[in-house]
Amino acid sequence: MVQIQNVAFGYDAARPVLRDVSLSIARGSVVGIMGQSGCGKTTLLRIIAAQYLPSGGTARVLGEATSGLDREALYRMRRRMGMLFQFGALFTDMSVYENVAFPLREHTALPEDLIHDLVMLKLQAVGLRGAAQLMPAELSGGMARRVALARSIALDPQLILYDEPFTGLDPISFGVIVRLIRELNDSLGATSIIVTHDVQEALGVVDYVYFMADGRVIAEGKPDEIRASREPFVRQFVNGELDGPVPFHYPAPDYAGELELAGA
Repeated sequence: MVQIQNVAFGYDAARPVLRDVSLSIARGSVVGIMGQSGCGKTTLLRIIAAQYLPSGGTARVLGEATSGLDREALYRMRRRMGMLFQFGALFTDMSVYENVAFPLREHTALPEDLIHDLVMLKLQAVGLRGAAQLMPAELSGGMARRVALARSIALDPQLILYDEPFTGLDPISFGVIVRLIRELNDSLGATSIIVTHDVQEALGVVDYVYFMADGRVIAEGKPDEIRASREPFVRQFVNGELDGPVPFHYPAPDYAGELELAGA
C-alpha cells in the first residue's frame, strides 16, 4: 500500500527534515510511526499524502509514484484515502451530520437520500448517530475526535492516515479511539498509519512500528520487539527515562566553574 524508498526532504537546503527514509506498509495492517516531537514523522505523513514531494528517493502510495501525479491523478488517489487530523479539524460552522456528509458531496454525485443513509451508518459506527444535529462547539474533545473519524471513513478509504490521534484525550475517550481505529481498519479492510509520540498507547493497537529520530528510521519491528529494543534512544523513549541520548541538561558550561566565576 505504501513504499517509501530512500526518501529525503527539507524545507530548504540548510534544513533537512528527512534523511534516507525507507519503509514498506502492507495491506490490512495498522502501522505506527513513532518518535520525539520534531523528528520528522508528521512530515513523512505529508509525503505519504502527497502534500509534499520528496526531494530525493521515491514515495509510492496505492501503487503510484506521487512525484509523477498530475492534479487530476492526485485528486483521484486522495479519494481513496482518509485523514484524521490532530484535534479533529471539524468545520465549526457545520453540524456533525454536515461534517460527515462533506466528503461524500465533494467526491461523489450520490443522491441526498443515499448520502443520509451513509452518514448515519458512519456515525453509528463511532457511536454518535444520536449527535448528528449537534454543532462542534457542543461536543466534548473525545466526541469531536470520533466525528472526525467518521468523516475520515465516509468514502470507505483503502488507506487511513492518523496524525497524533490520541493527543488531549481523557482515558475513556482514548480507549474508545484506540478500539475504533483497530475495529474500523479491520472491518473496512483498510490499511492505517498512525503518527504519534504516545508510545505505550500506540503499541497496544499497531501491528508494526517504525521508530524515527533526527529524520531517520532508527528502529523497526513488532510492538514486543520495540519494547525490548536495545537501541539507546528507543529504550529511553519507550521507558520514559530522564536521561540518555536526549539529555536532561541543555548544553552549558561546567557548573562548578561557572559558580567560581560568579563568586569572583
